[in-house]
Amino acid sequence: MKLYINIIFVLVFSSVLASCSASDNDSKPSSVYQQYGTPFENMPTKEDAIIYQVNIRSFSAEGTLKGVQNRLSAIQELGANVVYLMPIHPVGTVRSAGGLGSPYAVKDYKAVNTDFGSLEDLRVLVEEAHKMNMAVVLDWVANHTAWDNAWITEHSNWYQKDANGAIIIPPGTNYNDVAQLDFNNTEMRAAMIDAMSYWVYSANIDGFRCDYADYVPQNFWTEAISSLRKIKKQPILMLAEGTKVSHFAAGFDYTFGFNFFSAMEKVFSESKPATSLQDSNAIEYTNNYDNSQRVVRYTSNHDVNDTEGTPLELFGGKQGSLATFIVAAYMKSVPMIYNGQEIGYDKSIKFFTRTPIDWTTADASMLAEYKKIIAFRKTSNAIKKGSYTGFSSDAVSVFTMETDTEKVLVLSNLTNAAVPFLVPASLASIAWKDAFSGTAATVGTSISLQPYQYIVLKN
Repeated sequence: MKLYINIIFVLVFSSVLASCSASDNDSKPSSVYQQYGTPFENMPTKEDAIIYQVNIRSFSAEGTLKGVQNRLSAIQELGANVVYLMPIHPVGTVRSAGGLGSPYAVKDYKAVNTDFGSLEDLRVLVEEAHKMNMAVVLDWVANHTAWDNAWITEHSNWYQKDANGAIIIPPGTNYNDVAQLDFNNTEMRAAMIDAMSYWVYSANIDGFRCDYADYVPQNFWTEAISSLRKIKKQPILMLAEGTKVSHFAAGFDYTFGFNFFSAMEKVFSESKPATSLQDSNAIEYTNNYDNSQRVVRYTSNHDVNDTEGTPLELFGGKQGSLATFIVAAYMKSVPMIYNGQEIGYDKSIKFFTRTPIDWTTADASMLAEYKKIIAFRKTSNAIKKGSYTGFSSDAVSVFTMETDTEKVLVLSNLTNAAVPFLVPASLASIAWKDAFSGTAATVGTSISLQPYQYIVLKN
């Protein structure tokens, strides 16, 4: 009986999707769900977003959604306006990757991991974040499920199989803890969109960070995003953890700066010149990006922190990591901060186990610098949506971001030595002031920067 009801629901849901046109301005589709809460009236625009990634297991001593809620004010004070929660779902135990299992091995798309709390806990977290003018987005794993997800037994035809009829892991990977879904199956696609919709309705969430997005067909993302954007009368933010320009055509607001992060690492690990960052920026913005589109850039995330090191280890200590962050945050990007980096946390944060961050170790001066960098970005239309021009040298990342009414000059020494920068005549002739203090700044033909020093000027 349960299987029969599920099949009937999927068929009904599929017909609802089929009746919806691709326009986000179409009327709201009918749903079996009731909308919880009210639309978030202060959603940041896609250019205004400052994304803060939360590893729920490690964010607090409790490792729960309530633990996140209790520190929302700290996220707000940092200047973030988008709280991105790593997967909230129950984790599969069959073929587990070890420890508590990967949060990206989803056992049930419509449930909250009881280790984290309840649906009500998530609702309260979202409500409190909204009161603080912060949106909440969920991590979504569309490409694959855990091996003990009910879909495996109830709908095995929703999965890709080998020549012997056995369900496979994601092709070309060693992700043995997850099973590959088949996006040629229309029933599965409808069920996936239904599950995403469930959280918009049932917890009033404001968007999704979509895991492994390059490996999910574009036509699925087009269908899913179009459906999601019809649910409630507010914008939703959609972040593709991927690099394809086609994600924008599918409706995503952002792609992921994998190439830029790799280029930043090589500046420090292989002594590549700072000019390689503007080269990487050009690579990431090729192939029909327009000036309204942005790549999300970061100096840490859950994968990097767990397997490669903290920003302090990768980018020359506290001062070097700040010099790198300001480039990532200001160079035609939307910045993402991983929990703990803002306080100079120097320990690896595992996500297969629970390793609570010790917030009492916060470096107050480093936190103040993060707040200062973020605060200026929030006031600067040039940084948020201006045109980019690069002037970098081997040692110093230098660029301008410019609108018709504002020009910002960023200089960041990415070496541990004092270096001069020869200022182009077009920049030396401008009446600048310090972007952080507002005091007048004189720029001659050369600027001397101390190790890992950064300077931000505006006209």
